[in-house]
Amino acid sequence: MALHEMKAPKSADAATDVFASALSERVLPKHRMPEEPNIPAVVYAMLHNELLLDGNSAQNLATFCTTWTDDEVRRLMDECLDKNMIDKDEYPQTAEIESRCVNILADLWNAPGSATGEGTAIGCSTTGSSEAAMLGGLALKWRWREKRRKEGKPTDRPNLVCGPVQICWDKFARYFDVELRQIPLEPGATGLRPHQLKEYVDENTIGVVAILGVTYTCDYEPVAELAAELDRIQQETGLDVPIHVDAASGGFVAPFLHRDLVWDFRLPRVSSINASGHKFGLAPLGVGWAVWRTADLLPEDLVFRVSYLGGDMPTFALNFSRPGGEIVAQYYNFLRLGRVGYRRVQEACALTAQYLAEQIAEMGPFTLLYDGQGGLPAVSYTLTDPEGAGFSLYDLSDQLRMRGWQVPSYPLPPDRQETVIQRVLIRHGIGRDEVDLLAQDIRRCLERLEKGVPSDADRAGFHH
Repeated sequence: MALHEMKAPKSADAATDVFASALSERVLPKHRMPEEPNIPAVVYAMLHNELLLDGNSAQNLATFCTTWTDDEVRRLMDECLDKNMIDKDEYPQTAEIESRCVNILADLWNAPGSATGEGTAIGCSTTGSSEAAMLGGLALKWRWREKRRKEGKPTDRPNLVCGPVQICWDKFARYFDVELRQIPLEPGATGLRPHQLKEYVDENTIGVVAILGVTYTCDYEPVAELAAELDRIQQETGLDVPIHVDAASGGFVAPFLHRDLVWDFRLPRVSSINASGHKFGLAPLGVGWAVWRTADLLPEDLVFRVSYLGGDMPTFALNFSRPGGEIVAQYYNFLRLGRVGYRRVQEACALTAQYLAEQIAEMGPFTLLYDGQGGLPAVSYTLTDPEGAGFSLYDLSDQLRMRGWQVPSYPLPPDRQETVIQRVLIRHGIGRDEVDLLAQDIRRCLERLEKGVPSDADRAGFHH
């Protein structure tokens, strides 16, 4: 067909009601692109309605990710849709803003010289903390391998020691050929304990992962105690094993809520830290951060050099092209809130979590595993008597879903997999009133479950 023969939508179609248009009167294509163009407003309406089938993100109490943003962030994101942050030469100011964020985080996490400006912050943005964690793992592996080569020792059996880590570490181990030595949980423990390290660390250990905010229960692993145990192991064996802190969530919580907690670069054994900007960093989805204690801890072979503004910009990432809006939004939050603002936001979330913990404790059938104090703003709990309760936490999750709440139920990692728990995350945007409504709904669901869910006949009032 010649270009001049192509037909534009009829003016009558454009004036037709959205739900009486040609596109709305048929099932949307799922396997083949349509031949003809369609009116933008109609396409938007069809997709908008289809997306209503997704859960309400504000009621998703399973996710750590930011679900609330203010209007200024949305405007900045719109303005950055066409900016490819990997192109430092074309978008030098976005690159500069990324560098500022790295400097701010290095200072927040007490990297040497950061407070005085004497140090050179080494780090980068990523698509999230999973990518940032993998970059931290790669740096550990490269440094271990180089040291082994200089010593004339084999480099074919690297291992990484950790507790109940997020799935990204399993991916790292498989993709980059590293044995993941995941230490089972002890009875009553919700994370890695220092005395367990000696049975797992050896000359092939590239590092130990410490978690600041365990995914399953949301409390912190004792980073300082883990570092002290590795100091002791080095004294006894000569093994110098670094720590990478997976601070996906805690990296933006501990500096504001737990300022006396030593977990970061104040510990010489901590070589790198990853965090999610799009979790408690309050940025929109799509940004994480990796920061190294000093430049020598990031092997030069892993860094690509890109020039911009006549300078030299190191690039270290697994992904390439991506928009710069999330980075700009992160910097906006740093400027908008400052340290005092972040502290107020995280304190509000923590107090709301503690309020929910009190409500959960009063309900009767639950035992709290984590009450929102000392770690992330969250609550986790289990059934006190799973056998005698007459229902499971999975049943409770299903009941809550009827009101729109997404509250996850899942088993703890080995060796505590027999314990099933529920976890509620309190993020920015989840207020006290919303949590009180959740508590009321949990009580109603418990009444239904304890009595037995009524049949349709019971609901209709029929009795035989």
